[in-house]
Amino acid sequence: MATFLYKLGRLAFRRRHFVALIWVALLTLAGVGAANAPAAGSTSFSIPGTEAQRAFDLLEERFPGSAADGATARVVFQAPDGEKMADPANKAAVEKAVKDLGTGSEVVSATDPFKSKSISEDGSIAYSQVSYKVSGMELKDASKDALEHTAQDARDSGLTVEIGGDALQAVPETGSTEIIGIAVAAVVLVITFGSLVSAGLPLLTALIGVGIGVSSIGALANVLDLGSTTSILAMMIGLAVGIDYALFIVSRYRAELAEGREREDAAGRAVGTAGSAVVFAGLTVVIALVGLSVVNIPMLTKMGIAAASTVVIAVLIALTMIPALLGYAGKRVRPMGAKGKLAGGKIFGRGRKNADAADAAAVTATGTRAGSGPGAGEGKPNMGTRWARFVVRRPLAVLLFGVVALGAAAVPATSLELGLPDDGSQPVSTTQRQAYDLLSEGFGPGFNGPLMIASDLKGAADPKAAADEVVATIKGLDDVVSVSPPVFNKAEDAAMITVIPDSKPSSVTTEDLVHSIRDAGGTLKAEQGADIMVTGSTAMNIDVSQKLNDALVPYLALVVGLAFLLLIVVFRSVLVPLKAALGFLLSVLAALGAVVAVFQWGWLGSLLGVEETGPVMSMMPIFMVGVVFGLAMDYEVFLVTRMREAYVHGERPGQAIVTGFRHGARVVSAAAVIMIAVFAGFIGSSESMVKMIGFGLAIAVFFDAFVVRMALVPAVLALLGDKAWWLPKWLDRALPNVDVEGEGLKDLDRDGVRTGQDDPDEKRELVKV
Repeated sequence: MATFLYKLGRLAFRRRHFVALIWVALLTLAGVGAANAPAAGSTSFSIPGTEAQRAFDLLEERFPGSAADGATARVVFQAPDGEKMADPANKAAVEKAVKDLGTGSEVVSATDPFKSKSISEDGSIAYSQVSYKVSGMELKDASKDALEHTAQDARDSGLTVEIGGDALQAVPETGSTEIIGIAVAAVVLVITFGSLVSAGLPLLTALIGVGIGVSSIGALANVLDLGSTTSILAMMIGLAVGIDYALFIVSRYRAELAEGREREDAAGRAVGTAGSAVVFAGLTVVIALVGLSVVNIPMLTKMGIAAASTVVIAVLIALTMIPALLGYAGKRVRPMGAKGKLAGGKIFGRGRKNADAADAAAVTATGTRAGSGPGAGEGKPNMGTRWARFVVRRPLAVLLFGVVALGAAAVPATSLELGLPDDGSQPVSTTQRQAYDLLSEGFGPGFNGPLMIASDLKGAADPKAAADEVVATIKGLDDVVSVSPPVFNKAEDAAMITVIPDSKPSSVTTEDLVHSIRDAGGTLKAEQGADIMVTGSTAMNIDVSQKLNDALVPYLALVVGLAFLLLIVVFRSVLVPLKAALGFLLSVLAALGAVVAVFQWGWLGSLLGVEETGPVMSMMPIFMVGVVFGLAMDYEVFLVTRMREAYVHGERPGQAIVTGFRHGARVVSAAAVIMIAVFAGFIGSSESMVKMIGFGLAIAVFFDAFVVRMALVPAVLALLGDKAWWLPKWLDRALPNVDVEGEGLKDLDRDGVRTGQDDPDEKRELVKV
């Protein structure tokens, strides 16, 4: 692989005009497609194989045109203090509002609270439920404007009016903190490289890659039914990995220049060595993201595949666009040490000329310093070198401290409560949250999460009697406030029944009620022939949580198993991939603990803009497992390949760890800070799911990069010694040699021709590939 990528890097460097033209053309094509495509809406949310979904399908079939999964708005009216809704002026204002709410091409119906008896016991609060033909994200702006305008007219009459439900659902905004994250990444790159040009290359290529990926998602959003959150996730991950992958290749290029190589040869070797690590790191991320399809939730599958596509683009751009831009930059990208630092000195210092020369002379053709003794070929040891030596001297103490620290951070995860956000988790300033609170005040907390019972009565001898028996059975269950009379379809072979629980939608008590109704369904089917199914947003949330929990172990086994096999090929070791996987589990548990502490317990909530605490989003654990595993393996590959590179070239295990840190720790640290900054930028999103994902990924990268990879990895490798690189001989013979270390590049001269090769045809082929 190293030889192939070496040729690709040289080709891109030489044919830079052609390479740049291709990527600019792709960006333009994707941009034009996105500009002319309809805006992304909300992906149709379906959960195949769940009872809630089967109930929705039954209602769609037996009640055509009812738009069971369409948007709803609960317009809540509250009379002024001391007045009742039945007072003539208040009643007239509500009736006028209901009449206006019922108009519009997308409206199915709007209930009159005086006819439907939707008035609180004290007579001060009433509500009208507006049903729409399409989902909240698909509603036209005209329908939303009409809804808000009607509410404002009722407010002008003296009533308090708030709007709940999903009709006012909006496309999530990421906020200005996303730009701050990119700015932090830029600062880190400038500090790392000591050059504006070198720092600008990773940013430029990452933005091009994200531009192509996100624009392509926008262009295909309606065709593939992609939601607005899909592009945000793709942007989040694409930016992070795009900057990181380019950073590693540019850093290696500057190191190759410091050894005295010609620029085209240096570009080829950078892509051949660091590019190999980029390919395998990218593969682990893609495996983790595409693996989300095993959950069998279409929305999650589409999000994973879209984000994985952006990662593939980031890898391809790093392998081709970076060497092309290095060709354009020419001498403006300086060798490492010429205007930065290799092993010490100030970022923009000038007193490094002698040290630079010594550094360049001390580095072998593979980028590893000559000599195997501590400090061989070094000037002043850098921070990575000093830290690695400390860990090698005290591996057990570092290992124990790191495990205890991550274990302490993971403690809150034992109190993890899962759920999906509803209006009760919205900020208190929003009309949705205020409507939620008014309904809870007037009708009880369970009113915000009604359960819809879909009854298939085809097998019942007397459908009406069977439906009445269903109502009576449900009324006899605990935590039930009210059960509506059954509403039959025209054929009278199906009925809808609404159940109001006594507890709030996200409570354990409401979940128990759903299970109780489903358990009673078996008896009702046997006795009455009525097949009942529970659906509605509350039941759907419960089913989603259960489906995600059931899929977690198979997903973890699939993703970790495939990545484990991939890392065995990369490192040619059994224990190194095993250690990588165990370290990942520690970091993801610690990150989940932090998410619980902030979003469920409220620690530092005000600082991070978390106005309301509540259950952690159901898909958070499995999502973090997938994404964090892929990103964690990035740092494992980048850091440990440097160590293996030194080890296979004759260094002792302890010194190979030091060498790997000398060359890799600074760049890996910079990459981690950049990724943390990019993810943290999404904490400013208006969407609670995006905010939680941004925080969770940022803290997970912090734990994994700076505790697991920078502390636990060298400590474990130091304890294992030579055994770390053990591989059974039969397995060694069976595995393909992918040459991540660039061993095949050792005997290539500056023109890319193997030393001692005299065949002019073969030489011409190597040079012109």
